[in-house]
Amino acid sequence: MSSAALSGLILVLILILFASERVRHDLVALIALFACLITGLVPVEQAFDGFADPAVVTVGAVLVVGRAIELSGAAALVTRGLISNHAPFPIQLGAVLPVGAVLSAFMNNIAALVITMPIAAEIGRRSGRRPAATLMPLAFATILGRMTTLSGTPANLILSSVREQRLGEPFGFFTMAPVGIAVAVVGLLYMVLVGWRLIPRRKASAQESIRPWRVFELDVSAARKPLSREALSGLLRNSGARLLAQFRHGERLAGDAAVAPGDRLLVLSRSARATMAGNSGLTLAEGSDSVPGEETARVVVAHGSFLIGHGHDMVRAESDGALRVAAAGPRAARQREPLARLRIQAGDQLYIRGTAPALAGFVARARLLELDRHDPSLSHDPRRMTMILAIFLGSVALAVSGVVSTAIAFLAAAALLAGSRLLSAEDIYRSIDWSIVVLLAAMIPVGQSFETSGAAAVVAEALGHVLAGAPPIAALAAICALTLLLSILLNNVATAIIMGPLALDTAALIGLGPDAALLAVLIGASSDFLTPIGHQNNLLVMGPGGYRFTDYARPGALLSVLVLGTAAGFLVVL
Repeated sequence: MSSAALSGLILVLILILFASERVRHDLVALIALFACLITGLVPVEQAFDGFADPAVVTVGAVLVVGRAIELSGAAALVTRGLISNHAPFPIQLGAVLPVGAVLSAFMNNIAALVITMPIAAEIGRRSGRRPAATLMPLAFATILGRMTTLSGTPANLILSSVREQRLGEPFGFFTMAPVGIAVAVVGLLYMVLVGWRLIPRRKASAQESIRPWRVFELDVSAARKPLSREALSGLLRNSGARLLAQFRHGERLAGDAAVAPGDRLLVLSRSARATMAGNSGLTLAEGSDSVPGEETARVVVAHGSFLIGHGHDMVRAESDGALRVAAAGPRAARQREPLARLRIQAGDQLYIRGTAPALAGFVARARLLELDRHDPSLSHDPRRMTMILAIFLGSVALAVSGVVSTAIAFLAAAALLAGSRLLSAEDIYRSIDWSIVVLLAAMIPVGQSFETSGAAAVVAEALGHVLAGAPPIAALAAICALTLLLSILLNNVATAIIMGPLALDTAALIGLGPDAALLAVLIGASSDFLTPIGHQNNLLVMGPGGYRFTDYARPGALLSVLVLGTAAGFLVVL
């Protein structure tokens, strides 16, 4: 078997693994790397070259700098200051979406969502709409923003590395800004004027938006007299609650077991724990939740949160006892296990109770997306905020001026943040998504082998025959569309690694400009608007917004067409 055929076979196999979602993306990348090593497509001495690639260093440094901006509170203060409480809904939506887009251009997309999601949810509540009207548009806005700068997404950095290897020079920090801004403006206008109206509106009572279902445990007091299961169900039903499970000494009891002192009851209700218990006549061993000065925040656990993999008691431990999980969300209702046994996962909903300052600080630090709380913003340290912003702007200025490379500029900024103790060592290491680092480092040699084996040239020749004689705008639209379709199955990093060399080879065959072809791939790799699995921000808003899988395609299909048309029309002049 030829090297090209072997490389193509490995590529098909890893595409299947990526698309299956059964194996972690970083593990798939390592499998691909070892397959290339075993078959000789990647020399052993080049196996770890990916870890030294500037793109990998830049991704880690950008995540650190973005996390510092997030924790400084500067972005949140600016966001709230730009939105008028009295403006019509489209105007308020039109104010928050550009902020989300701009933030995502310079920091992690999840961080941009963390900052703007509470404000977007509040806009929906004030206007009498469900969160669905604002959360999907906001997720799309944070995706559009990442097309505008080199640091917007790791895929942009990968394509910059491809350009440097093939053409001798990487992309500048704002090389993609003209086409990226044009696409983002068109996309944001569409979402503000039309897109949010296409999101399915399902019947829901006001109660569902204001008082969502929550799952919590009741610890039956030792003073409580035994109660039949039928009588308990009646008490709970009269108070608007439902019994999910009953546990004694950690073991789940059968459906006809009487309730005895010391039992724990897993209950589904719209009311707070103490309110529901009082209405049902149950006496709780732990007393009332109504501690003066405390509030409850409903949050969604974002990817990258240090709570993932831990139990609910991790919230109390990490907040030095200032906070506790008062209730859990829909996954706990499906699992029907004691809350102490559940391990927190990305996308989980939690109801965290404590004082407003403790909540506000913990939500930002633990990377939680807040949905339902009306707390004033924390007072932030102006000096610390100013220093962080100065370091960030300095790194951007160095990258744009070309005095040093983008990797060196942001690595220096990250080191300065650490050295000046503006960001703790713990936060620095937590801010880096190590799975992305491994994915990048492992896939870079694999992508290079796809090119050096001749496989990319074979596929490019076939694509060139299909596009031969087509107008440049149609060819660019086709490259962009092919990248978009591939990004539905893969993450955008893997898509960029595969499509970058392929686009350059195709452009050379049909007479397109190399930069136009690479930027068409850049736009297509970031156009994840059709499914919730295309981008993690789409997935994070799925539960809070109450969306179904097919809901994304309603506004996302037309948005994808607008993005492709705008990008192709703009790039044809390059």
